Amino acid sequence: MNTELNYKHLYYFWVTAKEGGMSHAATRLGMAVQTISAQVRQLERELGHSLFKPAGRGLALTEAGQTALQLAEQIFQLGEQLPAAVRDSASQTSVRLMVGISDGLPKLAVRDLLSPVLDEPKLRLLCHEDEFDDLLADLALHRLDVVLSDRPAPANPNLRLYSHALGSSHLGWYAPAAWYDEAARDFPRSLERVPVLLPTSHASVRLRLDQWFERHGLQPRIMGEFEDSALLTTFGASGLGVLPAPDRMREQVERAYGLRWLGDCEGVQEHFYAIGTARKVQHPLVQRLLDVR
Repeated sequence: MNTELNYKHLYYFWVTAKEGGMSHAATRLGMAVQTISAQVRQLERELGHSLFKPAGRGLALTEAGQTALQLAEQIFQLGEQLPAAVRDSASQTSVRLMVGISDGLPKLAVRDLLSPVLDEPKLRLLCHEDEFDDLLADLALHRLDVVLSDRPAPANPNLRLYSHALGSSHLGWYAPAAWYDEAARDFPRSLERVPVLLPTSHASVRLRLDQWFERHGLQPRIMGEFEDSALLTTFGASGLGVLPAPDRMREQVERAYGLRWLGDCEGVQEHFYAIGTARKVQHPLVQRLLDVR
């Protein structure tokens, strides 16, 4: 059996089934009945099954023929839609950028990292947040154009991924008004007295924060841990406790969330990466992100 389907043969079969017979199909296609019959017989040989059976003075579909007709209907309906779909695609003025956002990446930094492309007048931005490994799988399957993350892609010869550093930012400590005075007194020792909010281990910076506490001999009073950095900041702004945030976002943290800077988290940096595939690196907007790094 030939496994390479001849779509011309399939088309003649489809018309024959739709028209109810080979003579009607021949009339519709402007061809000889013998030609139609030969093409259908060839398709049957390719598939290894009879598609028609005698039925009175005409033909009826076999069970295999009914299955073939159902699939042929889908194939040729899609074929009929193809010209319009291509025309619509060609007339689109938008430039689509599909971005994966790692759950460990501070959400406050996402807009800042994407700022090089946000002035694109034809931009259509689609952002999808997920766990780091799941995003890399989607990236490898070309479901995403780029992944923004707080860590580079791990070495994996089966996933042809590249990582580009987009910069870094020192971390600082921030407090809501309700805790600012107490937190500012004898900082950073005060972090043992005031409630502290931290990212979970999903964020690569969590290990560096734990090491910072150890270097300073601190046992922080941890009130909450959050996988989503936006939730962490929101709860901090509501007065639940003090929290770390990238200093490059200090103005936004203070203005939008009403938090006040307490002091540096010395030696602790948040790193930012754009991860893509070799096939997608030529995407104009991804290239623009990389060029600005």
